Amino acid sequence: MTQQTDQFKRVISHAKEYGFVFPSSEIYDGLSAVYDYAQNGAALKNNIREYWWKAMVQLNENIVGIDAAIFMHPTTWKASGHVDAFNDPLIDNKTSKKRYRADVLVEDYVAKIEAKIEKEVQKAAKRFGDRFDEAQFRSTNPRVLANQEKAQSILKRLGKSLEKEDLADVKALIEELEISCPESGSREWTDVKQFNLMFGTKLGASAETAMDLYLRPETAQGIFVNFLNVQKTGRMKLPFGIAQTGKAFRNEIVARQFIFRMREFEQMEMQFFIPPGTQKEWYAQWKENRMKWHLALGMGEEKYRFHDHEKLAHYADAASDIEFRFPFGFKELEGIHSRTDFDLSSHEKFTGKKLQYFDPERNENYTPYVVETSIGLDRMFLAVFSNSLTEEVLDGGATRTVLKFPFALAPNKAAVLPLVKKDGLPELAKTIVDDLKWDFQTVYDEKDAVGRRYRRQDALGTPFCITVDHQSLEDQTVTLRERDSMEQKRVAIQDLKATIQAQVSITSLLKQI
Repeated sequence: MTQQTDQFKRVISHAKEYGFVFPSSEIYDGLSAVYDYAQNGAALKNNIREYWWKAMVQLNENIVGIDAAIFMHPTTWKASGHVDAFNDPLIDNKTSKKRYRADVLVEDYVAKIEAKIEKEVQKAAKRFGDRFDEAQFRSTNPRVLANQEKAQSILKRLGKSLEKEDLADVKALIEELEISCPESGSREWTDVKQFNLMFGTKLGASAETAMDLYLRPETAQGIFVNFLNVQKTGRMKLPFGIAQTGKAFRNEIVARQFIFRMREFEQMEMQFFIPPGTQKEWYAQWKENRMKWHLALGMGEEKYRFHDHEKLAHYADAASDIEFRFPFGFKELEGIHSRTDFDLSSHEKFTGKKLQYFDPERNENYTPYVVETSIGLDRMFLAVFSNSLTEEVLDGGATRTVLKFPFALAPNKAAVLPLVKKDGLPELAKTIVDDLKWDFQTVYDEKDAVGRRYRRQDALGTPFCITVDHQSLEDQTVTLRERDSMEQKRVAIQDLKATIQAQVSITSLLKQI
């Protein structure tokens, strides 16, 4: 656990030091759980968003994108169930006066059990070496099996209690597990109560006439209320999807773990409209599709797992999370939900307008069912960033810090470095920058010795460094250095664009899905 904490601290420190994420309003001592994306962070975030958007909209003829407004008619959120049922279980510690999500306290307890399992696996792997069969060990070792059963039983009970809104049993579970306050160590807890996550605001010229509004807690409803508009104007036939990225807002009980859980965040959602009765097949298909999208990044299959929900949302008949191994353990990265026809039917009820589709093959009107994929862009940013941050020991004992981003996601694709700041080298280097910048983000770097510049670009995650030296003036070649292997080779200036573009384009990433 200490190792995980130290790793996470390194992630946060590196993000701030190298211009990826800053605390919001830092000169005023910041604002809790709100962060600004700095110059490199904004670029990385945009690249992740582009990868998702193109995978959804560009590669699928039956998926289109929209950008709905943040402000929506307040009845929208009554129809969606958010006004009455968008709650998290809150519990206070009487000694520390700190507030916690009751379900998170239990989940963190389970995470400690899972850490014990991983420790057993690691010890066994070290003991047996090449002969170690991890799958067999996990399925036969008594301690592993006992801990797995304990963890599953706890989560199952928690899920059932939350589903029945039996908050007294949630508290009883916390007490039975002897969970203490992380700050005070006290086990003196209040009763568990529901905490609504909606942010309210007003729209109008004066307080007397202003309309009560909400900052949207999810982007999905903007898709549902535009279902007919998109279907008719796009002449869409089922099955089809509508994708959207955008800001959402939630009044979290405990915003935590850097940008993992914030009160202002960004979602990438797709709602896939399907005929009733086909939801099981499409749900399974989209689970597979979304995992392929993640695995194409090359961050390691072992970093992902599915977690099927014990407690289903009020609108769902099936739900699963794609969890990622963050520095603080496996946590939700993306959700796939079979939402049935709840949303469209509910908006029909509250508006009195039919949100139906005429199916020429069935020769009938019906309210479509929906399969949703929803991923947090901020969480995806953290997953990519934390997984990429690496400390390497080089020959001779020296170390280097490198962000091993997937090339297509890196903020800058190439850095051009004149060997010295004279003899016409800076001029040639800037000419190369001017040529390459039309196709991908390219920067110019002339400060410090070239070795230090290499290390700086490694720490920023730049895939390629281009060194311009005196030979470049003679034969129009440069030294091209690759980030991960540190391999250097001479490349003709005229071939630079094609050589780099082939490896850094979003297209190269999309082809791996």
